Amino acid sequence: MGFEPGKIRWPPLRLARVSHELVSVVVVSPLLLREFNNKEEDEVRSAGRAIGLDVHRDFCEVAIAQDGEVRSTGRVQTMPEALELFGASLDPRDRVALEVSGGAWEVARILERYVARVLVVSPADTGIRQARAKTDRLDARTLARLLAVGELDGVWSPDERCRVMRRRLARREQLVRARSRAKNEIHAALVRRLVGRPPVSDLFGVKGRHWLEKLDLPLEETETIQACRRHVEFLDGEIAAVERQIAAEALRSAEIKRLMTVPGVNVICAATFMAAVGEIGRFRTQRQLVGYLGLDPRVYQSGSAPATGGHISKQGSASTRWALVEAAWSAVRQPGPQHAFYQRVRARRGHGIAIVARARKLACLFWFLLTREQDYAHQQPSLTAKKLRLLEIRAGARTLKGTPTGVWATREAMREGERRLAEQAEASYTRMVRDWQAATPKKAGASVTPGRASQKPSRGKVARQTTSP
Repeated sequence: MGFEPGKIRWPPLRLARVSHELVSVVVVSPLLLREFNNKEEDEVRSAGRAIGLDVHRDFCEVAIAQDGEVRSTGRVQTMPEALELFGASLDPRDRVALEVSGGAWEVARILERYVARVLVVSPADTGIRQARAKTDRLDARTLARLLAVGELDGVWSPDERCRVMRRRLARREQLVRARSRAKNEIHAALVRRLVGRPPVSDLFGVKGRHWLEKLDLPLEETETIQACRRHVEFLDGEIAAVERQIAAEALRSAEIKRLMTVPGVNVICAATFMAAVGEIGRFRTQRQLVGYLGLDPRVYQSGSAPATGGHISKQGSASTRWALVEAAWSAVRQPGPQHAFYQRVRARRGHGIAIVARARKLACLFWFLLTREQDYAHQQPSLTAKKLRLLEIRAGARTLKGTPTGVWATREAMREGERRLAEQAEASYTRMVRDWQAATPKKAGASVTPGRASQKPSRGKVARQTTSP
Protein backbone atom coordinates (compact mmCIF):
# COMPACT_ATOMS: atom_id res chain seq x y z
CA MET A 1 0.00 0.00 0.00
CA GLY A 2 1.63 3.20 -1.11
CA PHE A 3 1.42 6.75 0.16
CA GLU A 4 -0.61 9.30 -1.79
CA PRO A 5 0.78 12.83 -1.51
CA GLY A 6 -1.55 15.73 -0.94
CA LYS A 7 -1.39 19.49 -1.21
CA ILE A 8 -0.50 21.44 1.92
CA ARG A 9 -2.73 24.46 2.61
CA TRP A 10 -1.64 25.50 6.10
CA PRO A 11 0.70 25.85 7.98
CA PRO A 12 3.97 26.38 6.05
CA LEU A 13 6.21 23.36 6.51
CA ARG A 14 9.52 23.32 8.29
CA LEU A 15 12.31 21.55 6.43
CA ALA A 16 13.66 19.85 9.53
CA ARG A 17 12.66 19.43 13.13
CA VAL A 18 15.02 18.17 15.84
CA SER A 19 13.39 15.61 18.13
CA HIS A 20 14.10 15.02 21.81
CA GLU A 21 16.68 12.27 21.12
CA LEU A 22 20.29 13.40 21.28
CA VAL A 23 21.37 12.42 17.74
CA SER A 24 18.10 11.99 15.92
CA VAL A 25 16.86 14.37 13.24
CA VAL A 26 13.42 13.95 11.70
CA VAL A 27 13.11 15.36 8.18
CA VAL A 28 9.63 16.63 7.33
CA SER A 29 8.88 16.09 3.67
CA PRO A 30 6.86 18.64 1.69
CA LEU A 31 4.64 15.74 0.60
CA LEU A 32 2.38 14.40 3.32
CA LEU A 33 -0.45 11.93 3.48
CA ARG A 34 -3.83 13.23 2.40
CA GLU A 35 -5.56 11.59 5.33
CA PHE A 36 -3.05 13.18 7.71
CA ASN A 37 -3.96 16.57 6.24
CA ASN A 38 -7.66 15.86 6.66
CA LYS A 39 -7.14 14.80 10.28
CA GLU A 40 -5.09 17.91 11.04
CA GLU A 41 -7.70 20.18 9.44
CA ASP A 42 -10.48 18.50 11.42
CA GLU A 43 -8.59 19.10 14.68
CA VAL A 44 -7.99 22.78 13.85
CA ARG A 45 -11.62 23.22 12.83
CA SER A 46 -12.90 21.58 16.00
CA ALA A 47 -10.63 23.75 18.14
CA GLY A 48 -12.22 26.92 16.80
CA ARG A 49 -10.56 30.02 15.44
CA ALA A 50 -7.15 31.37 16.50
CA ILE A 51 -7.32 35.07 17.37
CA GLY A 52 -4.28 37.30 17.83
CA LEU A 53 -4.44 40.59 19.75
CA ASP A 54 -1.79 43.29 19.63
CA VAL A 55 -2.65 45.26 22.77
CA HIS A 56 -2.05 49.00 23.05
CA ARG A 57 -3.21 51.56 25.56
CA ASP A 58 -6.08 52.86 23.40
CA PHE A 59 -6.90 49.93 21.10
CA CYS A 60 -6.25 46.27 20.29
CA GLU A 61 -5.42 45.19 16.76
CA VAL A 62 -7.32 41.96 15.97
CA ALA A 63 -6.40 39.18 13.52
CA ILE A 64 -8.14 35.82 13.00
CA ALA A 65 -6.68 32.59 11.60
CA GLN A 66 -9.29 30.15 10.24
CA ASP A 67 -9.13 27.32 7.67
CA GLY A 68 -5.51 28.11 6.83
CA GLU A 69 -6.13 31.79 6.16
CA VAL A 70 -5.22 34.80 8.29
CA ARG A 71 -7.15 38.05 8.02
CA SER A 72 -7.20 41.33 9.91
CA THR A 73 -10.56 42.37 11.36
CA GLY A 74 -9.88 45.89 12.59
CA ARG A 75 -9.45 47.34 16.05
CA VAL A 76 -11.20 47.13 19.40
CA GLN A 77 -10.95 49.86 22.01
CA THR A 78 -9.00 48.87 25.13
CA MET A 79 -11.92 49.62 27.41
CA PRO A 80 -13.77 47.13 29.64
CA GLU A 81 -17.12 47.76 27.93
CA ALA A 82 -15.70 47.36 24.41
CA LEU A 83 -13.77 44.22 25.39
CA GLU A 84 -16.91 42.72 26.94
CA LEU A 85 -18.79 43.26 23.65
CA PHE A 86 -15.88 41.82 21.69
CA GLY A 87 -15.74 38.76 23.94
CA ALA A 88 -19.49 38.18 23.61
CA SER A 89 -19.10 38.07 19.81
CA LEU A 90 -16.57 35.23 19.96
CA ASP A 91 -17.26 31.51 19.77
CA PRO A 92 -16.74 29.48 22.97
CA ARG A 93 -14.32 27.24 21.04
CA ASP A 94 -12.06 30.13 19.99
CA ARG A 95 -8.57 30.69 21.35
CA VAL A 96 -6.94 34.09 21.94
CA ALA A 97 -3.22 34.98 22.13
CA LEU A 98 -1.67 38.26 23.24
CA GLU A 99 1.77 39.38 24.38
CA VAL A 100 2.70 40.34 27.92
CA SER A 101 2.23 44.07 28.48
CA GLY A 102 0.92 46.46 31.09
CA GLY A 103 -2.77 45.74 30.47
CA ALA A 104 -2.48 42.21 29.06
CA TRP A 105 -3.57 40.45 32.25
CA GLU A 106 -6.71 42.58 32.57
CA VAL A 107 -7.59 41.94 28.92
CA ALA A 108 -7.06 38.21 29.48
CA ARG A 109 -9.24 38.29 32.62
CA ILE A 110 -12.12 39.88 30.69
CA LEU A 111 -11.93 37.55 27.66
CA GLU A 112 -11.32 34.23 29.42
CA ARG A 113 -15.04 33.88 30.24
CA TYR A 114 -16.04 33.88 26.56
CA VAL A 115 -13.45 31.64 24.85
CA ALA A 116 -11.89 28.24 25.35
CA ARG A 117 -8.44 29.58 26.25
CA VAL A 118 -6.58 32.88 26.54
CA LEU A 119 -2.82 32.56 26.05
CA VAL A 120 -0.52 35.32 27.35
CA VAL A 121 2.91 34.80 25.75
CA SER A 122 6.33 36.33 26.21
CA PRO A 123 7.51 38.66 23.40
CA ALA A 124 10.85 36.84 23.38
CA ASP A 125 9.11 33.59 22.29
CA THR A 126 7.22 34.96 19.30
CA GLY A 127 10.09 36.28 17.16
CA ILE A 128 8.16 39.49 16.47
CA ARG A 129 11.00 41.65 17.75
CA GLN A 130 13.37 40.30 15.10
CA ALA A 131 10.97 40.84 12.19
CA ARG A 132 12.12 43.16 9.42
CA ALA A 133 8.62 44.62 8.99
CA LYS A 134 6.89 45.34 12.28
CA THR A 135 3.46 46.93 12.45
CA ASP A 136 0.44 46.43 14.69
CA ARG A 137 -1.42 44.55 11.98
CA LEU A 138 1.51 42.26 11.19
CA ASP A 139 2.10 41.56 14.88
CA ALA A 140 -1.52 40.50 15.40
CA ARG A 141 -1.43 38.32 12.29
CA THR A 142 1.77 36.67 13.47
CA LEU A 143 0.23 35.84 16.86
CA ALA A 144 -2.84 34.37 15.19
CA ARG A 145 -0.73 32.31 12.79
CA LEU A 146 1.52 30.93 15.53
CA LEU A 147 -1.46 30.12 17.73
CA ALA A 148 -3.17 28.25 14.89
CA VAL A 149 -0.20 25.91 14.35
CA GLY A 150 0.38 25.36 18.07
CA GLU A 151 3.74 27.14 18.28
CA LEU A 152 2.94 29.35 21.29
CA ASP A 153 3.51 28.51 24.95
CA GLY A 154 1.80 30.73 27.49
CA VAL A 155 3.55 32.13 30.52
CA TRP A 156 2.39 31.09 33.96
CA SER A 157 -0.64 33.07 35.12
CA PRO A 158 -0.48 34.04 38.82
CA ASP A 159 -3.56 33.76 40.97
CA GLU A 160 -5.19 36.78 42.59
CA ARG A 161 -3.31 36.40 45.88
CA CYS A 162 0.07 36.21 44.15
CA ARG A 163 -0.78 39.13 41.86
CA VAL A 164 -1.71 41.36 44.82
CA MET A 165 1.54 40.48 46.62
CA ARG A 166 3.53 41.32 43.49
CA ARG A 167 1.90 44.74 43.21
CA ARG A 168 2.50 45.57 46.87
CA LEU A 169 6.14 44.52 46.68
CA ALA A 170 6.63 46.54 43.49
CA ARG A 171 5.06 49.59 45.11
CA ARG A 172 7.29 49.21 48.17
CA GLU A 173 10.35 48.98 45.91
CA GLN A 174 9.38 52.21 44.14
CA LEU A 175 8.78 54.00 47.44
CA VAL A 176 12.14 52.87 48.84
CA ARG A 177 13.93 54.09 45.72
CA ALA A 178 12.19 57.47 45.96
CA ARG A 179 13.21 57.75 49.62
CA SER A 180 16.82 56.91 48.73
CA ARG A 181 16.84 59.66 46.09
CA ALA A 182 15.60 62.21 48.65
CA LYS A 183 18.25 61.13 51.15
CA ASN A 184 20.97 61.30 48.52
CA GLU A 185 19.89 64.84 47.68
CA ILE A 186 20.49 65.86 51.31
CA HIS A 187 23.93 64.25 51.26
CA ALA A 188 24.70 66.07 48.00
CA ALA A 189 23.77 69.42 49.58
CA LEU A 190 26.18 68.76 52.45
CA VAL A 191 28.96 67.82 50.04
CA ARG A 192 28.44 70.99 47.98
CA ARG A 193 28.98 73.13 51.11
CA LEU A 194 32.01 71.11 52.25
CA VAL A 195 30.27 69.90 55.39
CA GLY A 196 32.21 67.05 56.94
CA ARG A 197 30.87 63.66 57.88
CA PRO A 198 28.02 63.82 60.41
CA PRO A 199 28.96 62.87 63.99
CA VAL A 200 26.11 60.32 64.12
CA SER A 201 25.70 56.93 62.47
CA ASP A 202 22.15 57.63 61.20
CA LEU A 203 21.75 61.06 59.63
CA PHE A 204 17.98 60.63 59.51
CA GLY A 205 17.51 59.48 63.08
CA VAL A 206 16.68 61.67 66.07
CA LYS A 207 20.25 62.84 66.68
CA GLY A 208 20.88 63.25 62.96
CA ARG A 209 17.84 65.49 62.49
CA HIS A 210 18.91 67.69 65.41
CA TRP A 211 22.37 67.99 63.85
CA LEU A 212 20.88 69.04 60.49
CA GLU A 213 18.76 71.73 62.15
CA LYS A 214 21.84 73.33 63.75
CA LEU A 215 23.79 73.64 60.50
CA ASP A 216 24.44 77.17 59.20
CA LEU A 217 23.87 76.86 55.46
CA PRO A 218 22.74 79.26 52.70
CA LEU A 219 19.02 79.76 52.27
CA GLU A 220 18.68 77.67 49.09
CA GLU A 221 20.49 74.69 50.64
CA THR A 222 18.40 74.93 53.81
CA GLU A 223 15.22 74.91 51.71
CA THR A 224 16.47 71.85 49.83
CA ILE A 225 17.24 69.95 53.03
CA GLN A 226 13.91 70.83 54.65
CA ALA A 227 11.95 69.82 51.56
CA CYS A 228 13.79 66.51 51.30
CA ARG A 229 13.23 65.82 55.00
CA ARG A 230 9.50 66.33 54.58
CA HIS A 231 9.59 64.03 51.58
CA VAL A 232 11.45 61.36 53.55
CA GLU A 233 8.98 61.57 56.44
CA PHE A 234 6.04 61.20 54.05
CA LEU A 235 7.65 58.20 52.31
CA ASP A 236 8.41 56.59 55.68
CA GLY A 237 4.69 56.58 56.42
CA GLU A 238 3.80 55.15 53.00
CA ILE A 239 6.43 52.43 53.28
CA ALA A 240 5.22 51.51 56.76
CA ALA A 241 1.63 51.23 55.46
CA VAL A 242 2.50 48.90 52.57
CA GLU A 243 4.82 46.83 54.79
CA ARG A 244 1.92 46.41 57.24
CA GLN A 245 -0.17 44.94 54.43
CA ILE A 246 2.68 42.66 53.32
CA ALA A 247 3.25 41.47 56.90
CA ALA A 248 -0.45 40.71 57.42
CA GLU A 249 -0.48 38.58 54.26
CA ALA A 250 2.80 36.87 55.22
CA LEU A 251 1.37 35.77 58.56
CA ARG A 252 -1.31 33.84 56.66
CA SER A 253 1.27 32.12 54.42
CA ALA A 254 2.89 28.95 55.77
CA GLU A 255 5.45 29.03 52.94
CA ILE A 256 6.74 32.51 53.81
CA LYS A 257 7.06 31.65 57.49
CA ARG A 258 8.91 28.45 56.57
CA LEU A 259 11.44 30.37 54.47
CA MET A 260 12.00 32.80 57.33
CA THR A 261 13.48 29.95 59.41
CA VAL A 262 16.67 30.35 57.33
CA PRO A 263 19.08 32.82 59.03
CA GLY A 264 19.40 36.02 57.02
CA VAL A 265 16.00 35.70 55.30
CA ASN A 266 13.46 38.35 56.29
CA VAL A 267 9.84 38.80 55.28
CA ILE A 268 10.66 40.93 52.20
CA CYS A 269 13.01 38.28 50.78
CA ALA A 270 10.60 35.42 51.48
CA ALA A 271 7.58 37.29 50.12
CA THR A 272 9.46 38.41 47.00
CA PHE A 273 10.53 34.83 46.31
CA MET A 274 7.03 33.40 46.76
CA ALA A 275 5.46 36.19 44.66
CA ALA A 276 7.84 35.43 41.78
CA VAL A 277 7.62 31.65 42.00
CA GLY A 278 4.00 31.19 43.01
CA GLU A 279 3.49 27.44 43.16
CA ILE A 280 6.70 25.55 43.85
CA GLY A 281 5.19 22.44 42.26
CA ARG A 282 5.70 24.04 38.84
CA PHE A 283 9.41 23.16 39.10
CA ARG A 284 10.30 19.47 39.08
CA THR A 285 13.91 20.09 40.11
CA GLN A 286 15.87 22.84 41.79
CA ARG A 287 17.80 23.39 38.55
CA GLN A 288 14.59 24.44 36.81
CA LEU A 289 13.92 26.94 39.59
CA VAL A 290 17.45 28.36 39.34
CA GLY A 291 17.07 28.74 35.58
CA TYR A 292 13.69 30.43 36.02
CA LEU A 293 15.25 32.99 38.37
CA GLY A 294 18.23 33.62 36.05
CA LEU A 295 20.90 32.43 38.51
CA ASP A 296 22.21 29.66 36.25
CA PRO A 297 25.50 30.27 34.35
CA ARG A 298 25.48 30.61 30.60
CA VAL A 299 27.11 27.74 28.70
CA TYR A 300 29.07 28.11 25.46
CA GLN A 301 29.92 25.12 23.25
CA SER A 302 30.64 24.79 19.55
CA GLY A 303 32.10 22.01 17.43
CA SER A 304 34.46 19.62 19.17
CA ALA A 305 35.49 22.12 21.86
CA PRO A 306 34.28 21.36 25.39
CA ALA A 307 31.62 23.48 27.01
CA THR A 308 32.64 26.50 29.06
CA GLY A 309 30.56 28.55 31.47
CA GLY A 310 30.05 32.30 31.61
CA HIS A 311 28.09 34.83 33.64
CA ILE A 312 24.63 34.09 34.99
CA SER A 313 21.80 34.35 32.48
CA LYS A 314 19.86 37.05 34.44
CA GLN A 315 16.56 35.83 33.04
CA GLY A 316 13.35 36.24 35.01
CA SER A 317 12.66 38.56 37.93
CA ALA A 318 15.50 40.99 38.70
CA SER A 319 13.92 41.96 42.04
CA THR A 320 13.95 38.32 43.16
CA ARG A 321 17.65 37.96 42.34
CA TRP A 322 18.31 41.19 44.25
CA ALA A 323 16.39 39.87 47.29
CA LEU A 324 18.30 36.58 47.24
CA VAL A 325 21.66 38.36 46.98
CA GLU A 326 20.74 40.66 49.88
CA ALA A 327 19.72 37.63 51.94
CA ALA A 328 23.01 35.94 51.02
CA TRP A 329 24.92 38.96 52.34
CA SER A 330 23.21 38.55 55.69
CA ALA A 331 23.33 34.75 55.74
CA VAL A 332 27.10 34.52 55.29
CA ARG A 333 27.61 36.62 58.42
CA GLN A 334 25.89 33.94 60.51
CA PRO A 335 27.80 30.82 61.60
CA GLY A 336 26.69 27.67 59.89
CA PRO A 337 26.99 25.69 56.63
CA GLN A 338 26.10 28.78 54.57
CA HIS A 339 29.12 30.66 55.92
CA ALA A 340 31.38 27.65 55.27
CA PHE A 341 30.14 27.38 51.67
CA TYR A 342 30.78 31.09 51.11
CA GLN A 343 34.33 30.84 52.48
CA ARG A 344 35.09 27.83 50.29
CA VAL A 345 33.94 29.50 47.06
CA ARG A 346 35.53 32.82 48.00
CA ALA A 347 38.95 31.19 48.33
CA ARG A 348 38.77 30.01 44.71
CA ARG A 349 36.70 32.58 42.84
CA GLY A 350 36.60 35.76 44.88
CA HIS A 351 34.00 37.61 46.90
CA GLY A 352 31.53 38.67 44.18
CA ILE A 353 31.16 35.23 42.61
CA ALA A 354 30.88 33.65 46.06
CA ILE A 355 27.92 35.87 46.98
CA VAL A 356 26.06 35.03 43.76
CA ALA A 357 26.83 31.34 44.29
CA ARG A 358 25.44 31.67 47.81
CA ALA A 359 22.26 33.25 46.39
CA ARG A 360 21.89 30.36 43.96
CA LYS A 361 22.39 27.86 46.78
CA LEU A 362 19.76 29.74 48.78
CA ALA A 363 17.24 29.32 45.94
CA CYS A 364 17.99 25.57 45.87
CA LEU A 365 17.53 25.44 49.64
CA PHE A 366 14.14 27.17 49.31
CA TRP A 367 13.07 24.55 46.75
CA PHE A 368 13.90 21.70 49.11
CA LEU A 369 12.21 23.35 52.10
CA LEU A 370 8.98 24.02 50.19
CA THR A 371 8.93 20.68 48.36
CA ARG A 372 9.51 18.61 51.50
CA GLU A 373 7.42 20.96 53.67
CA GLN A 374 10.16 21.13 56.30
CA ASP A 375 11.76 24.00 58.21
CA TYR A 376 15.48 24.72 57.96
CA ALA A 377 17.41 22.07 59.89
CA HIS A 378 20.13 24.49 61.12
CA GLN A 379 17.81 27.29 62.12
CA GLN A 380 18.21 29.22 65.36
CA PRO A 381 14.79 28.88 67.07
CA SER A 382 15.12 32.02 69.17
CA LEU A 383 16.09 34.07 66.11
CA THR A 384 13.16 32.63 64.15
CA ALA A 385 10.79 33.44 67.02
CA LYS A 386 12.13 37.00 67.12
CA LYS A 387 11.56 37.47 63.38
CA LEU A 388 8.01 36.14 63.60
CA ARG A 389 7.28 38.38 66.60
CA LEU A 390 8.55 41.44 64.73
CA LEU A 391 6.39 40.37 61.80
CA GLU A 392 3.33 40.33 64.05
CA ILE A 393 4.17 43.78 65.41
CA ARG A 394 4.63 45.14 61.92
CA ALA A 395 1.22 43.73 61.00
CA GLY A 396 -0.35 45.71 63.85
CA ALA A 397 -0.09 43.49 66.93
CA ARG A 398 0.26 45.14 70.36
CA THR A 399 3.83 45.52 71.57
CA LEU A 400 5.10 44.69 75.04
CA LYS A 401 7.46 47.64 75.19
CA GLY A 402 7.79 48.89 78.76
CA THR A 403 6.24 45.71 80.19
CA PRO A 404 8.75 43.68 82.26
CA THR A 405 8.73 40.05 81.10
CA GLY A 406 11.86 38.75 82.83
CA VAL A 407 12.96 36.62 79.88
CA TRP A 408 15.65 38.85 78.38
CA ALA A 409 18.56 37.04 80.05
CA THR A 410 17.08 33.66 79.14
CA ARG A 411 16.77 34.66 75.47
CA GLU A 412 20.36 35.89 75.37
CA ALA A 413 21.59 32.59 76.82
CA MET A 414 19.52 30.65 74.28
CA ARG A 415 20.87 32.79 71.45
CA GLU A 416 24.47 32.14 72.54
CA GLY A 417 23.82 28.40 72.77
CA GLU A 418 22.28 28.34 69.31
CA ARG A 419 25.26 30.17 67.86
CA ARG A 420 27.56 27.52 69.30
CA LEU A 421 25.42 24.81 67.70
CA ALA A 422 25.59 26.68 64.38
CA GLU A 423 29.39 26.84 64.66
CA GLN A 424 29.45 23.08 65.19
CA ALA A 425 27.30 22.59 62.09
CA GLU A 426 29.70 24.80 60.12
CA ALA A 427 32.69 22.75 61.28
CA SER A 428 30.86 19.54 60.34
CA TYR A 429 30.13 20.92 56.86
CA THR A 430 33.77 21.94 56.41
CA ARG A 431 34.99 18.45 57.35
CA MET A 432 32.48 16.85 54.98
CA VAL A 433 33.65 19.02 52.06
CA ARG A 434 37.30 18.32 52.87
CA ASP A 435 36.68 14.56 52.87
CA TRP A 436 34.70 14.81 49.65
CA GLN A 437 37.47 16.76 47.92
CA ALA A 438 40.10 14.27 49.09
CA ALA A 439 38.10 11.36 47.61
CA THR A 440 37.49 12.96 44.20
CA PRO A 441 40.10 13.57 41.48
CA LYS A 442 41.47 17.07 41.40
CA LYS A 443 40.84 19.38 38.47
CA ALA A 444 42.41 22.61 37.31
CA GLY A 445 39.55 24.83 38.41
CA ALA A 446 35.83 25.45 38.34
CA SER A 447 34.22 25.02 34.93
CA VAL A 448 31.40 23.30 33.13
CA THR A 449 33.72 20.57 31.88
CA PRO A 450 36.33 19.04 34.26
CA GLY A 451 39.84 20.02 33.31
CA ARG A 452 38.71 22.96 31.19
CA ALA A 453 38.82 26.11 33.27
CA SER A 454 39.92 29.66 32.68
CA GLN A 455 43.47 30.17 33.83
CA LYS A 456 42.90 33.87 34.43
CA PRO A 457 42.00 35.12 37.91
CA SER A 458 38.63 36.68 38.58
CA ARG A 459 38.58 40.35 37.60
CA GLY A 460 39.62 42.38 40.62
CA LYS A 461 39.58 39.34 42.89
CA VAL A 462 42.07 36.79 44.19
CA ALA A 463 43.44 34.25 41.77
CA ARG A 464 41.87 30.82 41.56
CA GLN A 465 43.49 27.98 43.48
CA THR A 466 43.59 24.32 42.61
CA THR A 467 42.52 23.33 46.12
CA SER A 468 40.17 24.79 48.65
CA PRO A 469 40.64 25.13 52.37
